Amino acid sequence: MISTKLTLADYLSLEDGPESRCEFVDGEIVELPPESPQNNLISLFLLSQLLQQVSLRWLRRMDTQLVVTGRVRLPDLMVLGEPLAEALENAGRSTIAEEMPAPLLVVEVVSPGKVNEDRDYRYQRSEYAARGIGEYWILDPSRDRVTVLTLVDGLYEAQELTGSDTLTSPRFPEFSMTVAQLLNPCGSA
Repeated sequence: MISTKLTLADYLSLEDGPESRCEFVDGEIVELPPESPQNNLISLFLLSQLLQQVSLRWLRRMDTQLVVTGRVRLPDLMVLGEPLAEALENAGRSTIAEEMPAPLLVVEVVSPGKVNEDRDYRYQRSEYAARGIGEYWILDPSRDRVTVLTLVDGLYEAQELTGSDTLTSPRFPEFSMTVAQLLNPCGSA
């Protein structure tokens, strides 16, 4: 059986998408595995911390798709900024299209497994840089590491943080917490 690949336009025109969380990659709708309870807690905790810095209308958590280089990703967390928040309010679906401004910050919480690690560390890194996303954080609970990527002249400069290292944001200078606090939101070691 030969399956026909979709174009990005075909995918974006679908009125009834899949019931599960998915991304659009290389002409195919790819179902994402369920998040682990730990990853959900980490992204919820980070959301609660970012709410102290930015308006709720600027935040999206696992519910807004992002078009990047002919693909559609579903980031774990995004901080939009006012122009993008306004553009999304006027859109017909919760998808950040190519003609919309880029999010200010995208955060991915790495799930275990090589496919997930490749997606978060390799593919999305280049896709988000090409999209012009100024700041990208990779939270990796299995390695107890946070990678802060800052866009400089079209490429990301990486800073790797662990344990008691303090995560600060170039975009949100008031935000500050240790990697251990962020990756262990319930205080378990």
